[in-house]
Amino acid sequence: MSRRRAILAAATAGCLALGVPTASAASADSWWGWGGHRHGQHAPVTPTPAPSDTATPAPSDDEESDATPTETPAPTAEAAPIEDTTPTEAAEPEASAEPQNEVADTSAAPAASFVEDFTTDAVTGLVSRLYPQSWQPYPDGTSGIYAPSKTVSVHDGVMDVALGTGAGAAGTFGSSAGAWDHVGGSFSVRAKATGGDGNGAAFMLWPTSGTWSDGEIDFPEGNFEDSPSAFHHSMTPGKEADRVQIGTGVSWRDWHTYTVDWVPGESVTYSVDGKVLDTITHDVPTTPHRFMFQVGNWGEQGNLLIDWVSTTE
Repeated sequence: MSRRRAILAAATAGCLALGVPTASAASADSWWGWGGHRHGQHAPVTPTPAPSDTATPAPSDDEESDATPTETPAPTAEAAPIEDTTPTEAAEPEASAEPQNEVADTSAAPAASFVEDFTTDAVTGLVSRLYPQSWQPYPDGTSGIYAPSKTVSVHDGVMDVALGTGAGAAGTFGSSAGAWDHVGGSFSVRAKATGGDGNGAAFMLWPTSGTWSDGEIDFPEGNFEDSPSAFHHSMTPGKEADRVQIGTGVSWRDWHTYTVDWVPGESVTYSVDGKVLDTITHDVPTTPHRFMFQVGNWGEQGNLLIDWVSTTE
């Protein structure tokens, strides 16, 4: 069995956990090896106001700056063209240009009810203080894995999560008042990773109730040396680890925009750079969720870079 197949086979055991990893921290499959793909062991979340990376507790589980679209000015009326009555020779018709396949530009954050594009620099330990409406980190020391105040900074227009430091990072995007109330909407992140082999990330919509069978939506997720995927989990109690995997065919090493469009009780659509990968119409959540990410505390040194994140309702 190939290494990759072995990793994915091990992942069927369960969902990205808060628990201490059972595999060796140096193992290349440690990201999948937190006893398997075990997100479902999250505990209920109680958001707290005005969190900070160090002193003020964030949601006890894992763990807006509003972007106001600029109005487009109304077009001004143009003067009617003056008819030229001078006869001219009929021009030869030009050959029609071949139709081109247009590719959506997803490099810029969309107009949304919440957008954060990280324009204010913040050293490690100060991110949540300078982004109180955008970032709610896990408390340092959670499960012996996470220490966002030691790993997360903002510079040059990106959130930078340091990898291979012996500490992981995790948290929820949005305000402490509103980030846990998403019932449907569009959720996007533009990200890339440098280095960090043996580690990985999971961006996810996780139920605010903490009840795994309320639905888990993971995208993008995977080891940084591999291609990220979407994982759409079962909502049948006792079978939450069962899931549909949707490959992206792209690399963590390049900038890509990953989008989840969620219509409660109807469908979840997964897209990369504006291109739809698949739409799932079963096991579609209907209860409040939060949009968050987790990165482990093992693997090689590197950086997870987040250019921007946006959510709508």
